Amino acid sequence: MSKNLYVSTTEERSGKSAVVLGVMQMLLRDLRKVAIFRPIINDPGKDNQDHDIDLIINHFKLSIPYEDTYAYTLKQARELINSGQHALVLENILKKYKALEEQYDFVLCEGTDFKGKDPAFEFDLNADIAANIGAPMLVVTSGREKTPDEIVSLSQTTLDTLAEKGVDFVACVVNRAPEGMTDEMVSHIECKVRKESMPVYTIPENEALGKPTIGDVKRWLDADVLYGHSGQQGLVDNYVVAAMQIGNFLEYIDSGSLIITPGDRSDIILSSLASRLSTSYPDISGIVLTGGLPVSTNVHKLIEGWTGVPIPILSVKGHTYQTVQELNRLYGRIESDDDQRIATALGGFAQHVDVHELRKRVIEKRSTRVTPKMFEYSLVDKASRNKQRIVLPEGSGERVLRAADILLRRNAAEIILLGREDEIRTKASTYGVDISGAEIIDPSESELLDLFAEEYLELRKHKGIIADVAWDRMADPTYFGTMMVHKGYADGMVSGSVTTTAQTIRPAFEFVKTKPESTIVSSVFLMCLKDRVLVYGDCAVNTNPNAQQLAEIAISAAETAKLFGVEPKVALLSYSTGSSGKGEDVEKVTKAAEIAQELIKERGLDFPIEGPLQYDAAVDPDVAKVKLPDSNVAGQATVFIFPDLNTGNNTYKAVQRAANAVAIGPILQGLNKPVNDLSRGCTVPDIVNTVVITAIQAQAEKGE
Repeated sequence: MSKNLYVSTTEERSGKSAVVLGVMQMLLRDLRKVAIFRPIINDPGKDNQDHDIDLIINHFKLSIPYEDTYAYTLKQARELINSGQHALVLENILKKYKALEEQYDFVLCEGTDFKGKDPAFEFDLNADIAANIGAPMLVVTSGREKTPDEIVSLSQTTLDTLAEKGVDFVACVVNRAPEGMTDEMVSHIECKVRKESMPVYTIPENEALGKPTIGDVKRWLDADVLYGHSGQQGLVDNYVVAAMQIGNFLEYIDSGSLIITPGDRSDIILSSLASRLSTSYPDISGIVLTGGLPVSTNVHKLIEGWTGVPIPILSVKGHTYQTVQELNRLYGRIESDDDQRIATALGGFAQHVDVHELRKRVIEKRSTRVTPKMFEYSLVDKASRNKQRIVLPEGSGERVLRAADILLRRNAAEIILLGREDEIRTKASTYGVDISGAEIIDPSESELLDLFAEEYLELRKHKGIIADVAWDRMADPTYFGTMMVHKGYADGMVSGSVTTTAQTIRPAFEFVKTKPESTIVSSVFLMCLKDRVLVYGDCAVNTNPNAQQLAEIAISAAETAKLFGVEPKVALLSYSTGSSGKGEDVEKVTKAAEIAQELIKERGLDFPIEGPLQYDAAVDPDVAKVKLPDSNVAGQATVFIFPDLNTGNNTYKAVQRAANAVAIGPILQGLNKPVNDLSRGCTVPDIVNTVVITAIQAQAEKGE
C-alpha cells in the first residue's frame, strides 16, 4: 500500500471529477492532511484557475496553496515534450510531487481531462507520470454513449495497456454506466497482463451530474441574471429556439427546456412564464434572452410585480444563432458552490463503491487526529449504513428543504416533512431543490391525527387536558412530529429553526420522557476543532444543575461521546483545581464528581472522571503537570462539564468564534427517543449535521 493514488481516465467527460470527490471524502475520513495534485492541468480559462483543483480545495477547505497543486499546463507540457524534453517534464513533476509528499499524509493525484486534440498523447503521459511518482492508479472508464460490450472491451484494453507501461492498479471504476450493465458483464473486466484480482465498481449514469444547470449556462455564456436568481440550480434537458408565434411555440416545450429567444419577444417571455405556472404544460428550466435587448418597460413592470418569478431569465449580448452554437458545447460540471451536485456525486460514490474495501487498498495508516471534515464524513457514513426515519416538523422552511435535499442525495436518512403538501412542493420547486425522496404529511389531514390525539389525551388527562385541546395540540407539527417518534412512526425528530427551544422540546418532556436510568434531560455540543473533537455540556438546557444532576449530565455526556467515536475522559469544571479552592460552587462540583464515580461503578461503566478542574488544567498537559500531576484526566480531557448554563453557553460560543471551531448541537441526551433542537439562526449545514446526529442516536437506541 502507498501514500498516494493517481485517478486517471481515458476520455473527455468521463465524470472523473465526481469520482475524485468521492475518493477525497474517503481519504479525509482517516487522514488529517491530504493534498490534491494535478501534474498537468488544462490551459487556463477565464478565471485562470483549474476547475477540479478549485472544486476540491474549496469544498474540502484544504489549506494548500494553489500554485503547489500542479506542475504544468497541457500546452506547456506538450511543447516541452515535442522539443525532446520529456525527461525534464517528468523530473519537475516528481520534484513538485515530492514536496507535497513531505508535507502531507497522502497525495491524491488527478490525471488530465483529455480535452486536447491527441488522446493517445494524454493517455501515455498519465501512465508515465503515475509510474514515475510510484502512484497506484484508480482507472476511470466512461460508459457515456457506449453499449455494455463496448465498455467491457475498452476497460479491458485500457488496463492491459497500462499494465504494460508499468502502472499498478487499486481498482477500476466504470462511471456513467448505461442501463443494462450487469455485475456479470463487469466481472469480465480484469488485468489479463498481470492476472491479479482487482475490484471493479460500476456507477450508473446520473443525469443530474451530466446535464448543465442554469448556473452553468450563466457562467458559460457570461450572462446577466435578470430575474429568478434563486433557481439557478435547475437542470437543462434540452434547448428550444423560440421563433414561432405562441400557439405553435408551446407545442415544442418539454420538461427542462431552456427557451432561447430575442429579448424583444415579450410574447414568448410571458407565455414561457405562464407555462411554468400551468399544470397543463411541463416545467421549463429557464429563458435566455439574446441580442442584449432590454425587456420592455411594461413587461419588466409586470414581472417585477410577480411574487416569486418561477424560473431564471438570463440576458446575453450575442445573437440567437451564436448563443445556440455556444450552448451546444456546454455540459454539466460540478462547481465548488453547488451543494446539490456535490451531494449527489458523493452519495452516488458511497452507494456504488465499496468504500471500506477501497480504503484498505490505498491508505497506509490511520491518523489519530480528527478534523471537522473527517468527523462530519464519518458521521454521514455511519448514518447511511442503517438509514433512520427522521421527521422535520418545519417542512416548508427554505433551510429545512435545502437540508432535506442534501440529506436525501447523501442517503444519510429517510426524511419526513410535515406541512401542507402543495405548499412544500411549490416552495421546493421555487428553491430548485429535489425532495422527491421525502415523505410529506399534513398533520391536520393525516389519518394518524385521531390516533395521536387519543394517545395524548390518555397520557395527559392527569394534567387536566380535555379532548379539544388534545386534538388542537396534535394538529401542531411539533407535537405531531414528537408523537410520531413516541409511537414509532419515526425514529427521531429535529426542529427549532423557527421555533424556540421550549416549543421544540416541551412535547418530548410531556410524553417521550427520560430514560429509566436518567433523572434529567441535558445537552452537549460536539466541538470540532482543527485537529480533534471535544464534547461540551450542558450548554443549552439546565440553568443551574445541582450536584446530583451535574453527575448525571457528566455520565450522559460520556456515553454520547462514545456514541460519536470520542474516547471519554471527563472533566468537571470549576474555578478551582483539586483542593486548591473553597466555596459553595467548588463544593458542588466536588460532590458531583463523587456521585458520578459511584454511578459509574453501579452501572458497570468504564471511563475516567475528575473534578473540580480548571479549564487550563483539563486541556493543557503542561498546566496539568503542575496543578494535578497524578490525574488521568487533567491535560487530556475530551468531555468538559460546565457547572452552570451561563458558563457553558458562553464558553462554547467563545471557543466557536475564537478557534474557528464547528459546533454541532445542541444534542439532547437522556430522552427515551432522540429529539433535537436547532438554533433559530442555524445554517443548512447545521440542520444536515443535526439530522445525521439524530439518526445515529436512533441507531444506538435500537442497539444497531
